[in-house]
Amino acid sequence: METLAERLQSDDVAERMGAAKEIRRLTRVSSDHRRALSCAVGPLVQLLSCASSREDEEEEALAVMLALLNLAVKDEKNKVAIVEAGSLYPVTHYLKSTNLNLQEYATALLLTLSASSHNKPAITASNPIPLLFEILKTGSKQARTDSLMSLYNLSTLPENLLSLVSLHPIPPLLTLIRSCRRKSSKIAEKSCALLESLVTFDQGRIALIEETGGVLTVVEVIEEGSLLAKEHAVGTLLTMCESNRDKYREVILSEGAIPGLLELTVHGMPKSRMKARKLLELLRNSTYDRPRLEAGTIDNIVSDVVLQMDGQDCADKARRMVAEMVRVSMERSLRHLKQRAFYV
Repeated sequence: METLAERLQSDDVAERMGAAKEIRRLTRVSSDHRRALSCAVGPLVQLLSCASSREDEEEEALAVMLALLNLAVKDEKNKVAIVEAGSLYPVTHYLKSTNLNLQEYATALLLTLSASSHNKPAITASNPIPLLFEILKTGSKQARTDSLMSLYNLSTLPENLLSLVSLHPIPPLLTLIRSCRRKSSKIAEKSCALLESLVTFDQGRIALIEETGGVLTVVEVIEEGSLLAKEHAVGTLLTMCESNRDKYREVILSEGAIPGLLELTVHGMPKSRMKARKLLELLRNSTYDRPRLEAGTIDNIVSDVVLQMDGQDCADKARRMVAEMVRVSMERSLRHLKQRAFYV
């Protein structure tokens, strides 16, 4: 292992590349090799820094980035060591590369490094958000996916959300969601997670309703997405409605959100069910004078909302969903009674 690290410092380009490729091979699937070859992190980062200053060293840069990528996968210590060794400057440099392979591998490496909470402040300081956002719009398919995941990782720091919202990210995120054949894909999940975070800002909320079909796209995720995507999608609409009910209530209702929300109150994850119920409360017409306990029941919430819905088909669908909710509730109660009887 030490010999491989020494070969990385050879004056011979072929020798250095051979060592990098061997490190990549050894660390592809072996966690033991990743640990044993942690000594190669420093020489590899130094090579990457040198290669980034010479335009004719693209092949070597690719080999080095792939070796670093494999060293970082599933190894927290190597992730931290790679950043501390000074990798962020050359990686950021390659995010701007016109060579799509270099850009793609640099994005993949940054994604892996940004999975470490320890690395996020240092990565933020290197200011990759505008570059990642540009890749999100114009990069290769894999680079767009990795840039999205990187932005999601970095979005846990408030300053990064501020940077991102200033770049007008809502239209590209909606385009990504629409491009997904399956609204249950990881891309849809992460895009909706970012949307939910971005609509905490007034700029994000305004951009979503100003984008043609923006709210409708979120509603479609509520209906067709994975359980996690649905949770983020309903969270997006709830955040908007909680920020200004009068401003966003009609927009959400007009895009036919009710059937999907009703389904979530039955089949969603616990957080999704809670968010859907809260949103239904906000969407209802609150002028009815009912006792508080009665007004809070889901059937009364729904009946209030259904009365306001345009189009018989939509209202009928909502009523069918109410019937389904009652059926599922009865089935759950029956199973509970059977379980109790079994254990008595």
